[in-house]
Amino acid sequence: MSANNLSRRTHRWAIGSYFFIAGITFASWASRIPNIKEKLQLNDAELGGILFALPAGSMVSLPISGWLVSKLGSRTVMLIAAIIYPILLLLLGSASTTLILTILLFCFGLLGNMMNISVNTQAVAVEELYGRSILASFHGIWSLAGFTGAAVGTLMISFGFDPLKHFSIIAAAMILLALLMKFGRMPKDAVIGNQPLFVKPDIVLLKLGLISFCCMAAEGTMFDWSGIYFQKIVEAPTGLVTLGYSAFMGTMALGRFLGDGLVLRFGRKEILQGSGIIIAIGLLIAVFIPTIVFATIGFLLVGFGVSSVVPIVYSQAGKSDKMSAGMALAAVSSIGFLGFFIGPPLIGFIAEAFGLQWSFGIIALLGFGTTILAGITKFKN
Repeated sequence: MSANNLSRRTHRWAIGSYFFIAGITFASWASRIPNIKEKLQLNDAELGGILFALPAGSMVSLPISGWLVSKLGSRTVMLIAAIIYPILLLLLGSASTTLILTILLFCFGLLGNMMNISVNTQAVAVEELYGRSILASFHGIWSLAGFTGAAVGTLMISFGFDPLKHFSIIAAAMILLALLMKFGRMPKDAVIGNQPLFVKPDIVLLKLGLISFCCMAAEGTMFDWSGIYFQKIVEAPTGLVTLGYSAFMGTMALGRFLGDGLVLRFGRKEILQGSGIIIAIGLLIAVFIPTIVFATIGFLLVGFGVSSVVPIVYSQAGKSDKMSAGMALAAVSSIGFLGFFIGPPLIGFIAEAFGLQWSFGIIALLGFGTTILAGITKFKN
């Protein structure tokens, strides 16, 4: 193996580890939402309002993260975020009031997205070293970590561990991994001075952002509400409440590991168009046939549908010739995270008025939005 190939592989493993940290930290929180809802005695609307805090933190973080990445370098920002993010997870487990939970969720969203922008900027740099599409595989690691986090969450519930004990174990392990991988080789990126805090995206980045918006609204809904859906609508036994979330995370991971090959074979536009249709069909199955078997099948389809959307969008944004990769990713993510921001809380308010089942049907329409937008967007090779 040549020194160049060894260097590329080392970079890839190092960055992949940080994707794993981000994925399992977030999934650990999502897997215990029903328990925390029950602990604080929240109804659907109250939970929906509190959940605004997480994407609100992400939105506040977006311009700041892009600016910090351009100013300090994505590697430095990523290392800092990878330590603080799991610490905030631990603190979420100790939240005893809705106010404390809301504040912590805001900070959790802020640091999570700071890690998201920095680690994806690193991943784009590694993709350039390979000269071919590999970004989906990084997101596959994130999804695999998410699936692992969901499975561990189910295990912790069966053992009777409360969220604090569960989150403490995860936080300790992830901080240790972050410190160990700090000594791995990671690509250095350019540090650019005098960067504006806010950057207006061009028409291509705007379309990419809108595609991300549709996908991330569905993704956010699955993260925050899949457990509640299985609990209230599917009426799954306690031990199977996280089945839908685990199914979603499992096929999202599988789809991302297959994604680079599918893009090479069929093309970015075609994959995005097909993905939107699969998202919509999956959600509609869960809405119209809310049994354990069919709801699980529906969530499996949603996971596969969303799997390639964000990696393709981020890869394209990172190739922008209008601004740095970090700023382009932040611009696209700012639009995309509006979907993450609006989707889950909207579900809560609609569910309180019309029922949780039908609120999922509205999110299904955004799957078709992904297909339509992909058809009018120009993609680079």
